[in-house]
Amino acid sequence: MADDTDRSENALRYDRMVEDALLSVVHRSLTYAAEKGLPGEHHFYITFRTDHPGVDIPKHLRERYPGEMTIILQYQFWDLEIGDDIFSVTLSFSDVPEKLTIPFDAVAAFADPSVRFGLQFDVGDNSDESEAKAGDTALVTDETALERNVADHEPQDNSNRPGKLKTESTEAESQNTTADDSDPAPDDSDNVVTLDTFRKK
Repeated sequence: MADDTDRSENALRYDRMVEDALLSVVHRSLTYAAEKGLPGEHHFYITFRTDHPGVDIPKHLRERYPGEMTIILQYQFWDLEIGDDIFSVTLSFSDVPEKLTIPFDAVAAFADPSVRFGLQFDVGDNSDESEAKAGDTALVTDETALERNVADHEPQDNSNRPGKLKTESTEAESQNTTADDSDPAPDDSDNVVTLDTFRKK
């Protein structure tokens, strides 16, 4: 009979299977946008690790965002190209076009606020905090949780946001800004599907 070590080493890694499946949603969504454009009010918030291997962005952006950076694909983006494991896009920063190349496994979060849909991924950064957050891949379906995730990953300086955005705030931004800080945070544990249960112990 195999011991616990053997069973652990040969265990099916359902967490990795689910993460690959969720990353395929990002891949297919970007492929659709590259081939057909973004329909209606759809737009993407994509957060990625700027220090992840394979990420190729201008030096000034890497210096400004040494950990994570969020880009927004909405009105103005060009040359969106999708590969098997990587994608690239040209965005405007202070009216200067810049090309960004991002591996899919560098993506930390993906959201489409127009339909209140979001995904979060566990992307290691070789830090103690990253180790402590193992198992963070999640499907965000709760509206409040999604709004909080989008707000948390927005660039702080709006003047350098990639792409041309609407002058009015999105619904998610508006609700997050006007929320009463004195109200207790809602319990959204039942609305976020995490992968902790499947993680290898």
